[in-house]
Amino acid sequence: MNCSRRTFQFAIGQFASSLIAQAQNSSAVKHSIVYKEAGRFGGWPANHGIWSWGDEIVVGFRSAHFKVMPVGHARDPEKPQDEYQARSIDGGKTWSIEKPRELLRPENGGKAPVDCPGNIDFSGPNFALMCRASGDIPPSRFYYSTDRCRTWRGPYNLPLFGQPRIMARTDYQVESKNEMSMFLTAAKRNGKEGRVFMASTKDGAKTWDFVSWIGPEPDGFSIMPTSVRLSKTRILTTLRRKEGADHWIDAWVTDDNGATWRFLNRPVPSTGGSVGNPPSLLMLKDGRLALIYGYRSAPYGIRARLSSDNGLSWSEEILLRNDGGCWDLGYPRSVQRPDGRIVTVYYYNDGPDQERYIAATIWDPPPGFSNKPRRS
Repeated sequence: MNCSRRTFQFAIGQFASSLIAQAQNSSAVKHSIVYKEAGRFGGWPANHGIWSWGDEIVVGFRSAHFKVMPVGHARDPEKPQDEYQARSIDGGKTWSIEKPRELLRPENGGKAPVDCPGNIDFSGPNFALMCRASGDIPPSRFYYSTDRCRTWRGPYNLPLFGQPRIMARTDYQVESKNEMSMFLTAAKRNGKEGRVFMASTKDGAKTWDFVSWIGPEPDGFSIMPTSVRLSKTRILTTLRRKEGADHWIDAWVTDDNGATWRFLNRPVPSTGGSVGNPPSLLMLKDGRLALIYGYRSAPYGIRARLSSDNGLSWSEEILLRNDGGCWDLGYPRSVQRPDGRIVTVYYYNDGPDQERYIAATIWDPPPGFSNKPRRS
């Protein structure tokens, strides 16, 4: 290896260390509480979704009864859970908590899903769509709003697409007024979770078509996609993966609007133990991609990586925080404010025997890797 190559690699290593240092600098990262209530378990924003209109941000989450269990999440499975959302009108600095009546779970007395009449205008300026699932209760359902999540319409059935079970989380791309692509998780042939596929509608959600599987059926699971459109034909999606005791995030890409997919790379080699964590993928205003995720091994926390070439390569980890009390955290969703700062919302804890709460981190994506993305 010649001297110039060693110098270049040293510079890259120093720059990666600089990214981490900048991200952890108190002036660059601010943490706040979105929702925290005594005796409650606030969790899983990634299952619900996040939407923004300038500095107005809405994020969905679930509130359950807190109870430390021998294994699994610290929630009481015998008591009902509630669907909440939080709204900020100042770019994530402060939040108000809302409990929309329309989002009552079916098992809590909410309305049963019905078939959607269709002709939904997905292109409206204040539009939002939320997908939800109720454990093993089929079918999955969706809601939509035309007033920035102040009121919701639904629930409407999502088809099973010939699968034994669908676990619907919110990940969609609006293609036109009545056209939408949606990314969902189905049970595998053995009934276990899970495998990701793409579906679409062309009539405003009256009917849905199965488009394609994203990757082969895994031995473990491939679930919880989060996707961005890179061009008229190219979509990148990142998936939560598990095989054996290993947990990571994979990236897949399509160049024909989902007809076929190919494996791109593994942006995150590990998301820690306790079955890992889902990704939150965001296209930034400067053309870079930000990939944010929870890390479920010590030191527990929230991390991110950046890409300036449409996901072909990724930066070293950016440690947004590493002060979590145990593995039961993460499930982030993120938006970028008009001023360029990122708002990442997730659930968190300060100790294994303490309530889980919804938190937000406002952070500046570190400079560098800011060249225009390569087009492919």
